[in-house]
Amino acid sequence: MSAFGLGPAILFCPADRPERFAKAMERADAVILDLEDAVAPAAKAAARGAVIESELDPDRVIVRVNPLDSDDIVSDLATLSQTDYRRIMVAKAESPKRLGKVDARFDVVALCETAKGVSQADRIASLPNVSALMWGAEDLVASVGGTSSRKPNGRYRDIARYARARVLLAAGAHGKAAIDAVHLDIADTKRLAIEAADAAASGFRATACIHPSQIAIIREAYRPDERLVAWARGVLEAAKTERGVFAYDGRMVDEPVLRHARATLRRAGS
Repeated sequence: MSAFGLGPAILFCPADRPERFAKAMERADAVILDLEDAVAPAAKAAARGAVIESELDPDRVIVRVNPLDSDDIVSDLATLSQTDYRRIMVAKAESPKRLGKVDARFDVVALCETAKGVSQADRIASLPNVSALMWGAEDLVASVGGTSSRKPNGRYRDIARYARARVLLAAGAHGKAAIDAVHLDIADTKRLAIEAADAAASGFRATACIHPSQIAIIREAYRPDERLVAWARGVLEAAKTERGVFAYDGRMVDEPVLRHARATLRRAGS
């Protein structure tokens, strides 16, 4: 699997708000300093200066840069060359060819958030300089002329669910990490908890968020409960003395089930 080890709660922070950097790092498992959508065009130069002046743990920082075909990307990468930050999130990642040519000093998190980007997810995940994929719902729907990624009840529309699954499968097929999209409705904590729990069970390595209040909810969703952890430990212990398929706690156990158990203990930090 990918060496990407950040998560489960990764917090976006506008790069032009340096007064928030330390608090974001203190609260979250990792921080995404955002030079793209969160920063107005007129503030991008100041945001780059703030990134240069920041003194955060580079192992827990991702810097979201502007799209590779934008006028801002050269300045973004030049800025990072003046820092110790070497993990970048490429916004609106679409071209495997361009992504493959990113300076080898940088570890790339590819943000597949357009129809073209999602359609290229498998090729993007195969690139050696890409350690993780993330997907985004709102830009994706906008890229095909839609107006909302969610139904009135708060659930994702089919196009978003398809993109989410496709990005996760592409990442998994190439041993890369997958990051689930942000939940924009900060007040809808119930839906966030449901989706974060689903993300963890489905194989996402982390969920991105936009507000500090979402961090605890995501962490709790990714943390297996004590009953599940006890089952995982028990079934793996039983497997030491069993050969082939066996029954444990009334359930047939084979290698895929043992892999689920190992993944559960990894999530629990055991």
